[in-house]
Amino acid sequence: MKPLVKDRKTLLFILAGASPIAFATWQTLLNNFSIEVANFSGQEIGYLQSLREIPGFLAFTVIYVLLLIRQQNLAVLSLLILGLGTALTGFFPTIVGLYITTVIMSVGFHYLETMQSSLSLQWLDKSEAPTVMGQLISVRSIATLTCLGGLYLALQFIELNYTYIYSAAGFLTVAVALFCWMAIPHFKDDIVQKNELFLRKRYWLYYLLTFMAGARRQIFTVFAGFLLVEKFGFPLESMVLLVLANAAINIYAAPKIGKLISFIGERRALTLEYCGLIGIFLSYAVVDNIVVAIVLYILDHIFFSMAIAIKTYFQKIADPADISATAGISFTINHIAAVVLPAMLGLVWIVDHSAVFVIGAAIAVGSLILSQLIPNTPTPGNEIRWNDGDNKIEIN
Repeated sequence: MKPLVKDRKTLLFILAGASPIAFATWQTLLNNFSIEVANFSGQEIGYLQSLREIPGFLAFTVIYVLLLIRQQNLAVLSLLILGLGTALTGFFPTIVGLYITTVIMSVGFHYLETMQSSLSLQWLDKSEAPTVMGQLISVRSIATLTCLGGLYLALQFIELNYTYIYSAAGFLTVAVALFCWMAIPHFKDDIVQKNELFLRKRYWLYYLLTFMAGARRQIFTVFAGFLLVEKFGFPLESMVLLVLANAAINIYAAPKIGKLISFIGERRALTLEYCGLIGIFLSYAVVDNIVVAIVLYILDHIFFSMAIAIKTYFQKIADPADISATAGISFTINHIAAVVLPAMLGLVWIVDHSAVFVIGAAIAVGSLILSQLIPNTPTPGNEIRWNDGDNKIEIN
């Protein structure tokens, strides 16, 4: 087949738009599907989310997979696996069945996320990276809005059938993956990537910020939506509308946030994010009004785009040949907390759900402290405001 796409950036946008077709559908339906069909409690949902994060924890293995397959091809193959796992979900509405299909879906999702991050940092110029990454989030939001908007309209006229919905979203994603495999040429890598595992001492702040971001993400991904369903009895149609609202807002907000990061720098952007999260998590802990809970959920979601700053901080301090390997390692670091926290906090949830969000606020405080070490102009050799090598403190 003659190549239909000849630009690397276009491929990044296609991958960004295809992933939410499967994952947004899977995630949006999950709380209702697990409670209504699989009879999950907070404990089972915690275990499921921990299982879902194990492939993310093992993302460092991408280094070994890349010995057998090129980065671009692995990204496309991962998209196909993501779609397949999603398509199978509705056929196995049991605790064990949902655990297995979740792991399949998660392998595709996390390898795809790793490759998207790696290819973006390699293919995008440092000056344009924050803005384009914001645009990629916007494209994901457009795909989410289109997919779930169609789902919401369909639910107004036909009876809910989880099997059909999961199958449609999954196999559509598979179709996009096959298109990318057959109709897009392989783009040559500008810099040969190191195919070995390593930890660089000078990347330590990036590693810690990534770890804390993984812990923060779990509070929102696992328990914010579960709070709406369990405490406030949020029906599926309303949850879909809420995700649609988030997607619509992000279409506009994400590119603006990317430009904001370019303008004010990574440290100030992350300071803004973590200060906002402290207030949001403490509010989750005491909220008793459904409208307030919805507003918190939307604000929480908007702040996710600020995480671009962690990636662009790394891009500015990294050896270009380290990007692929570090992308896999950073996903593993990000998921250390993700594997452990959901199950642990699922048990805490049973005792007192407010304590889960207080823990989230504490995580945000720790992240805020760490973010203050990012210099105004991160570069190789100037990774933190206090430089161990020459004992200099950067005064801003």
